[in-house]
Amino acid sequence: MVSTEYERRIAARFATFDQDGNGYIDREDFNAAAKALLAEFAVPARSDKGQALYAGAEAFWQGMAGIADRDGDQRVSREEFVGGAVKRLRDNPDRFAEIARPFLHAALAVADTDGDGRIGAADAARVLRVFRVPQEAARQAAAALDAAGDGRIGEAEVVPAFARYFTVPE
Repeated sequence: MVSTEYERRIAARFATFDQDGNGYIDREDFNAAAKALLAEFAVPARSDKGQALYAGAEAFWQGMAGIADRDGDQRVSREEFVGGAVKRLRDNPDRFAEIARPFLHAALAVADTDGDGRIGAADAARVLRVFRVPQEAARQAAAALDAAGDGRIGEAEVVPAFARYFTVPE
């Protein structure tokens, strides 16, 4: 049995995805997140990085809808999100991160200004701020992502952290 506290924590993650605050997650929320991230890092939408980010957003949306859109209306309510995420995470905790991998990979590329495949903690915090994470929480989370302690964050650190965000108690 999944605890009510766990379900409340998952429900709180819903706001990260509901970019327009209308109470549903849909394709437009993923596109809005991609657009905001591109604007934050001044990357043109028609660039290779911009197109990869939009493709990653679409893949993430399709994965999210496949997990949680139980009524097939092409939007995910808070209840569907909690139910879908809780069931899927209970069955396979890494699955949610895997559907996000194309988006996370592309988001890192957008924030990677020197092309080495990794970003600094300050840029990681900027990415998190785009997704409406409060400034201090974004700073702390970005610092925690630097598992190697070398001041750089890569996909190998981001994808598992994303899974933990949904599966490990606060």
